[in-house]
Amino acid sequence: MRIPKIFIYILFTLSFYAKAQSNYKLNDNIKSQKIEFELINNVILIPIEVNGVALKFLLDTGVSKPIIFNFIKGSDSLKILNSEKIKIKGLGDGDYIDALRSSHNNFKIGEAINTDQTLFAVFDSRINLAPKLGTPIDGIIGYDIFKDFIVEINYASRYIRLYNPTRYKYKKCNRCEVLDLEFKDNRPYLNANVTMQDKLVPVKLLMDSGGSDALWLFEDKTKGLVLSDKYFEDFLGSGLSGDVYGKRTKIEALNINQFTINKPKVAFPDSVMVNAVKKFKDRDGTIGGEILKRFNLIVDYTNAKITFKKNSSFNNAFSYNKSGLQVEHDGVRVVMEINVEENNAHIRSEKSNTLSVNSIVKTNRDFSLKPTFVIHNVVKNSPAYWAGVQKGDVILSINSKNAFDLKLNQIVNHFYKKSGTKIKLLVARHGYEKAFEFRLKSPVE
Repeated sequence: MRIPKIFIYILFTLSFYAKAQSNYKLNDNIKSQKIEFELINNVILIPIEVNGVALKFLLDTGVSKPIIFNFIKGSDSLKILNSEKIKIKGLGDGDYIDALRSSHNNFKIGEAINTDQTLFAVFDSRINLAPKLGTPIDGIIGYDIFKDFIVEINYASRYIRLYNPTRYKYKKCNRCEVLDLEFKDNRPYLNANVTMQDKLVPVKLLMDSGGSDALWLFEDKTKGLVLSDKYFEDFLGSGLSGDVYGKRTKIEALNINQFTINKPKVAFPDSVMVNAVKKFKDRDGTIGGEILKRFNLIVDYTNAKITFKKNSSFNNAFSYNKSGLQVEHDGVRVVMEINVEENNAHIRSEKSNTLSVNSIVKTNRDFSLKPTFVIHNVVKNSPAYWAGVQKGDVILSINSKNAFDLKLNQIVNHFYKKSGTKIKLLVARHGYEKAFEFRLKSPVE
């Protein structure tokens, strides 16, 4: 499943508030801590206890301090401790929004505990990953974990393992590549090469495990970072001040030392977006989850290095959404399901000594809450666009399957099938049902 990233880059600048150091610790008798994770839309979701409340956080290698933005489910029990009101500005030209800076919080990740964790609580409903991922997400965490441990990220087996840096011993690995990391504002950058139009171009990339895309590049003709003729304009994600757009294409290759990833997908964000996120002048782009998940990683902030070892996903082909639709989870609605039961009643006549069979039909109406999925964006000139699908349409069924019986990834995966596949959509629009048909077509054909 592939869904564009929510952009909360501006919040990473909150690190200037957090001058005091707090640390995560494992008991001395624990050599390492294994934590299983969910991988949804190429991003990692881990369980964390915050002040005794079980929550789910996205693990992002670049975020400085934990951000809680969707804690409604825990609002009655989750205490935001020692808080002060602050104002933060979102991406773009939007207004400042209210937030809380909270200190001395208790965070527990497996058996790793921090009793003095600073966090930021944001109440703006636009900062919410749940509609994009189709599952509740309560916040984001990153640097504070990576600075205190050597972190193994096993994408293949869906777990991370936290190691005490003073006790960790590197194993010899002939099939691994070890790269140096460079840090700017607590965010890790690595050096790689891209092949574009038969030219090998060195690039410095932000390592962003919280981003679902494969690769972002910033256009720069002086460096040779230019678009080919085959590209399409697309919705890239959402910021506090609106949606973010750019261009998508594929390039010939991405090289991480000996590892060559052929024909990766690349997004070129528009110049407004680049100016907003390019705080590090030498930065050429971002390497995100759709690339990182092809490896198992050892992330070592203490020694400023990262180890790559390819896994079983390494050679998976890169595919585009061929419908032009961006779909989001949009809460729940009441659904009535009708169940018909037919029972046979046997009746014997005493006079004629005959047996007759009568059918008794019973109709049951069951009401339940089911997920709702809405069209968030329709790419211009895409198959869905020409079919007449519109932003705001609520999907009722896809290829004759009730949408409320599906998960978000199951709906979206329909759009990544091979070109020519027929898609049938039944939607609700302003209280009326409308049916559409179209065939998938690759946007870079």
